Amino acid sequence: MHIRSLLKTAVTGLKSNKGRTFLTLLGIVIGISAIITIMAVGDGAEQLILKQVEGMGANSLFIDPGREPEGPSDFAGMYSDSLKIKDVEALMKPSNVQGVDEVGPMVIYSNTVTYENETKRATVLGSSELIAEILEIEVVQGSFFNDEDIKQKAKVAVIGSEIKNDLFGDKNAIGEKIKIKGYSFKIVGVLATKGKASFFDADNTIVTPYTTVQQYLLGNNYFHEIVVRVEEGSNISRVKRDIEYTLRESHGITDPDKDDFYVATQEDAAEKVQTIMGVLTSLLLVVAAISLVVGGIGIMNIMLVSVTERIKEIGLRKALGATEKDILIQFLLEAVIVTGMGGLIGVILGAFFSFIAAQILSYAMGQPWGFSFPFSAAIVGTLVSAIVGLIFGIYPAYKAAKKDPVEALRHE
Repeated sequence: MHIRSLLKTAVTGLKSNKGRTFLTLLGIVIGISAIITIMAVGDGAEQLILKQVEGMGANSLFIDPGREPEGPSDFAGMYSDSLKIKDVEALMKPSNVQGVDEVGPMVIYSNTVTYENETKRATVLGSSELIAEILEIEVVQGSFFNDEDIKQKAKVAVIGSEIKNDLFGDKNAIGEKIKIKGYSFKIVGVLATKGKASFFDADNTIVTPYTTVQQYLLGNNYFHEIVVRVEEGSNISRVKRDIEYTLRESHGITDPDKDDFYVATQEDAAEKVQTIMGVLTSLLLVVAAISLVVGGIGIMNIMLVSVTERIKEIGLRKALGATEKDILIQFLLEAVIVTGMGGLIGVILGAFFSFIAAQILSYAMGQPWGFSFPFSAAIVGTLVSAIVGLIFGIYPAYKAAKKDPVEALRHE
């Protein structure tokens, strides 16, 4: 039989039971739309984080304690106490590292902050004015603390805009005192509203001298990170290499494989972000792909039911000259058409859901979450859905093709 006639017969068969056809393609629609949405949202997240990493300046280096994470179990190294003030002093010496403009240690502490009867949870960032420049956060009221405050371990604070609004409302916060862990901190500045970032929320952050946080809040003498700003025109790779040599000497390390720190450039950070997002997206895609398999099994079951219900039709067609090959192709075409339609509908719904998700996430995070439609995923998804129909439609089509015409015509 001509392929055109078989195609027409397959379409007629699908139209004869629209409810069953809808249920058949539903699983495919869900699977493809989930894949499109996951890939679009993942790409949007990656672009947002990369944009913020790039905003931290190409001339910045980040030194973290512990070994460089290569897997989930390595992240325990983040809590290492290997970075101390002697390292900062060593890095500031031109004889050790040339091209360093400024070094800014950083410690992080999280706790509640109170003012009179108001209480709020906040992140306390112990650092220097360098961190404000790198993260591009500005003081709109008052001023930032200075090097003398750091030396004196002064209990002064620069607060984020949301903390200011929640604790003080329209009242001027400059000169007022807030309490953190029972200690009073004098407010010397208020940060401009910046909005939520993927890894830093300036509006809910309190910035204080790192020496103050170490002395009164953490009770330790090590840093969670050291930020190094490199002079314009300096070779980043050379500076990174000199930093590694200097820290090894400071820590008494002779074997680079035993480093208790790692240095990351902006490119390193961007590469890690891409790797992490790629892994997470892949894991989510595997979960979404399972729904395609489930949809394929559903297709096979419904097609088997369809074969059982249409035994008499099969017998009649064979009696009129249809071959086993014709019957096989007809039922395969039905499965492929249904899943192909499901794939196209899934792509359209996936694009719609991706756009809605981008708008919701932009509003929730206060950051422009870009909408990105993965055309490659749309093409692959449609093809995969058709292949799923072909694979899971083979057995029901084979069962239909092998029906004996005489027995089929006798079927009630």
